[in-house]
Amino acid sequence: MAAKVKTAVLGATGYAGYELTRLLLRHERLQKPLLLKRESGGGGADLSASFPALSGNGGYPLEPFSVAKLKEAGVDLLFFATPHELSRSLVPEVVRAGVRVIDLSGAWRLRRTEHRDIYGFGDADVKAVHEAMAQAVYGLPELRSKEIADAALVANPGCYATSVILALAPLLAAGLIDRERGIISDSKSGVSGAGKDATARTHFVSVADNLSAYGVFKHRHVGEMVEQLNLNLDELTFTPHLLPIPRGILSTIYVKLSRSCTSAEVETCYRDAYKGRRWVRVFSPPQLPEIQYSLHSNHCDIGFCLADDARRLVIVSCVDNLLKGAAGQAVQNMNVIYGWNEAEGLQ
Repeated sequence: MAAKVKTAVLGATGYAGYELTRLLLRHERLQKPLLLKRESGGGGADLSASFPALSGNGGYPLEPFSVAKLKEAGVDLLFFATPHELSRSLVPEVVRAGVRVIDLSGAWRLRRTEHRDIYGFGDADVKAVHEAMAQAVYGLPELRSKEIADAALVANPGCYATSVILALAPLLAAGLIDRERGIISDSKSGVSGAGKDATARTHFVSVADNLSAYGVFKHRHVGEMVEQLNLNLDELTFTPHLLPIPRGILSTIYVKLSRSCTSAEVETCYRDAYKGRRWVRVFSPPQLPEIQYSLHSNHCDIGFCLADDARRLVIVSCVDNLLKGAAGQAVQNMNVIYGWNEAEGLQ
């Protein structure tokens, strides 16, 4: 067997970072990942302090991050599971050092300036950021696997964006959607999608027995959706909602078709587009995806219902926001980079 690949994770103490670490630990082609923290000083802290489920397994120390540490440990691939500001400041140096990067933040997903502005990036080294951005590939394997395989920097997609892009891409590519009539996505996510740091919105008292909309016309994932789908911003209306559940996303998408279609035509469009793609499941009408079907898996489940007028279509797309929407997709991207089966470490 070939030598095992050495990976590292910066940000393992977050929800997505922990899920990622758990997946890497069981991947048969990998050495035990190096776990890194941003703070300077000794590496005394252990990941089990944040996630006691790891207790008693030999320890998972969190070492201080430095590029020198990556080189010393022989790291081939570094995963960033950090806030986007931190990624923007550190990734250029890592890439210049010859270490490949898969970044779970939104730091490198967007090409258009007007979309990046919503993140409020304050880049200290603009030249280095531009150099890194030029090497970044949007990491949706079902659409970008050839580019991902050669990428020095993979920008892992957002969770909402994954559910919406995969649901719409085949129909748009086939010219079946009437873009002038607009596309509406009504998406709902579990609380873990908001990250580990508690806010007034994510406290139990605010979330339990409740359903709320947020980020209307201003959500950061909209830029990804329109860029990857080649839409104009005014062609997509996206409204996210917070569900009182730990994890999972369900997107209900409303479109008008450009011509009359049968359900069989729509289903064939999806099945042809995702033929051989391990992690997209297409449901036949009248069955529709539910959050519980894709939970704790790397699947994106897609189903639809066509109105009797043969022109109105409702699409339902579900992912686990911490797996296909984050850590699982990052591992899938790693598998693509190294030419491994995309299912390895994810089954």
